Amino acid sequence: MRTYTCAKDLGDLKAAVNEAFEIKKNRFAHKTLGENKTALLVFFNSSLRTRLSSQKAAMNLGMNSIVLDINHGAWKLETERGVVMDGDKTEHILEAIPVMGCYCDIIGVRSFAQFENKEDDYTEKILNQFIKYSGRPVFSMESAIVHPLQAFADLITIEEYKTKARPKVVMTWAPHPKALPQAVPNSFADFMNEADVEFVITHPEGYELDTQFTRGAKIEHNQDKALEGADFVYAKNWAPFRDDIYGRVVNTDRSWTVDSRKMSLTDNAYFMHCLPVRRNMIVSDEVIESERSIVIPEAANREISCQVVLKRMLESLS
Repeated sequence: MRTYTCAKDLGDLKAAVNEAFEIKKNRFAHKTLGENKTALLVFFNSSLRTRLSSQKAAMNLGMNSIVLDINHGAWKLETERGVVMDGDKTEHILEAIPVMGCYCDIIGVRSFAQFENKEDDYTEKILNQFIKYSGRPVFSMESAIVHPLQAFADLITIEEYKTKARPKVVMTWAPHPKALPQAVPNSFADFMNEADVEFVITHPEGYELDTQFTRGAKIEHNQDKALEGADFVYAKNWAPFRDDIYGRVVNTDRSWTVDSRKMSLTDNAYFMHCLPVRRNMIVSDEVIESERSIVIPEAANREISCQVVLKRMLESLS
């Protein structure tokens, strides 16, 4: 595997989940695979789970890891061609990327949507330049429009906790004071559409996601109706994808907050969220602190999802 940005990059999802379960039984079974190999983790944006889980996954495989924070401790990078670099950008990404490739074997990249230009975001300019110019296998640690490590961890978690062969999984929009990227919901929809689940997306009108990710999934604008009989509830805010309101906050309706009443409509569902979460905006205290909240096991599985990806990339180098 040379790139990892979506569910299809993993091939057979059942096989990938089974591989994750085997790794979880013994995280160090393949610790010689990464001997004398280096993972470079490049962060254009802040991180907690992604940084820690990616470093731990690399260590489990015997790899060295280098963390590069572009905003603290590196030159400011220009990302556009044709610009006269007479401002505060000291180095161009087209020189920086191949230089980074000289010092590592695999590169992870984290770069959020800017919400300045929808086309720039949805053509994944930063991530694709790393894929094109680094000469190394590249995996997304969350890009402008996808977060496949999170979505794979979500799927692993659902497979661990499900009590029926084909559970109902509901992804619900929830209010937030800031405009958040569509990366997490995009990837969650991508993975759920490939998995053997009944998948429903619920959100206010105007918050439709890109159809390349939703791919005919059931959309329900009545949140209460969507939640009926759910086995898993995945709460997440995202800003609108629609051209005229792209990247803006146009709805902060607190009636969409996932609280105990909302969860009572489900079939005793588990609550999921990628974290960090704004309590009593996205979810009430009582729900996230309940015994049906699996946000911590979900976060723990970030190590496992990343380790599967790194393992497969290392195997491709052999």
